[in-house]
Amino acid sequence: MSGPLTGIRVIELAGIGPGPLAGQLLADLGADVISVDRKAETPNPVRPKDANRRGKRSIAVNLKADGASGIILKLCESADILIEGFRPGVAERLGLGPDAVHAINPALVYGRLTGWGQTGPLADRAGHDINYISITGALAAIGEKDRPVPPLNLVGDYAGGSLMLVYGVMAALISAKSTGKGQIVDAAMTDGSAAIMSLIHSLRASGIWQDRREANIIDGGTPFYRCYETADNGFMAVGAIEPQFFAELIRGLGLDESWCARQYEAAGWPDMQAEFERAFACRTREEWTAVFEPTDACVSPVLDMSEAPSHPHNAARQTFVEIDGFAQPAPAPRFSGTAAGIPSSAFFQGEHTRAILTEAGYSEDEISTLISDGKVQAAQ
Repeated sequence: MSGPLTGIRVIELAGIGPGPLAGQLLADLGADVISVDRKAETPNPVRPKDANRRGKRSIAVNLKADGASGIILKLCESADILIEGFRPGVAERLGLGPDAVHAINPALVYGRLTGWGQTGPLADRAGHDINYISITGALAAIGEKDRPVPPLNLVGDYAGGSLMLVYGVMAALISAKSTGKGQIVDAAMTDGSAAIMSLIHSLRASGIWQDRREANIIDGGTPFYRCYETADNGFMAVGAIEPQFFAELIRGLGLDESWCARQYEAAGWPDMQAEFERAFACRTREEWTAVFEPTDACVSPVLDMSEAPSHPHNAARQTFVEIDGFAQPAPAPRFSGTAAGIPSSAFFQGEHTRAILTEAGYSEDEISTLISDGKVQAAQ
């Protein structure tokens, strides 16, 4: 891979969900990401369809084996960043906590990604995205009028977790490059999901936001910021918040322009929504797309994941790439001088074990011994 992070080495103690995505994002931008995977009971001969595994290398290690932590510490000698997503205390019990790592590489940035964080009364508890965003106010603000709806696992796991971890370790790396001293980055999904709600908290404090779903400008509470069903059971997304865009929406729908003067009269919103519903139901999604695409009405078709890659805008920007036989999001963002390349295929567990150990200074005999002792696993 090429990209702005070329030359940066990352050790990823493999887990699920947000940790692998963080590693993928770093690998997408050129970092040499070594995923420390668990030994597989039965090595899988089929290359996985897993975008989070792309662009990385894999070493399979039995972390519970006596002396196995020494292998990882050896890799850390030449690394810039380590990321892990264990519960608090697990890495320390494995001999891979921050103290052990910094003893051999003081400049390394140690990224810790958890749901609840390293401290606090819930730090040792299990949880998932829905739980993390439930206590930060985010979940309560998302969904239907009568119940919250989990927004996939995008808000807690990925925005509050993966992206905050990447943001944190890169900031710490800049500091480490100038000071020679690494540090621990405690990325908690609760903290992250709270941080990205800053605008909503500001609106609430200003009296603009209500603590009710479908009662606010951008939560489906207004007729001009919601989705409408079309004649062919598709949907159009409407986001005509500003008056000039709302006027384009009214003209595109062929409705009486007197609505333009009443856009923000809440008492008339039920009638306005009913008018919009009737109008959108008269044409297909494709027909409405043709009407609104040339305008600034902020109206767009709601595409499913199979349709998104072929949308003309996505196709023109190559927003999706095909790797391992399926379309997946391309690296983002874009860089003018250090463009990222197309990521390599997802890895097998232990696919690069021998090469990684060789780079770390192990001899062929030592590698063979580690394999025969069951401390590491190499792909056949």
